[in-house]
Amino acid sequence: MTETIEQTAQLIEKEIIPNLSFSPNQVEEQQEGLMEKLLEATKLGNLHRGKVTIYFRDNDGLKCVKTTIWATGLKYICLKGGVWLPITSIQKVVMS
Repeated sequence: MTETIEQTAQLIEKEIIPNLSFSPNQVEEQQEGLMEKLLEATKLGNLHRGKVTIYFRDNDGLKCVKTTIWATGLKYICLKGGVWLPITSIQKVVMS
């Protein structure tokens, strides 16, 4: 039986993200249409304070965080509280 990303990801709090390490050359296999999902999640966060689950990989492994996306740029997303996450580390976004 194949484990899914949801089963293997470690759930963390968004406040931990600034302490994580990301490889600058690391590019993860990403879900199709990820940028569109990020933009949709940003609208959801700004208009309705809606949370999403973001699955991403840092240098220590697969993690996920449930939070609000406030802004989406070309290289990073900004989460509630001014926490930045590199888009190249994101594998999947799920609307909660």
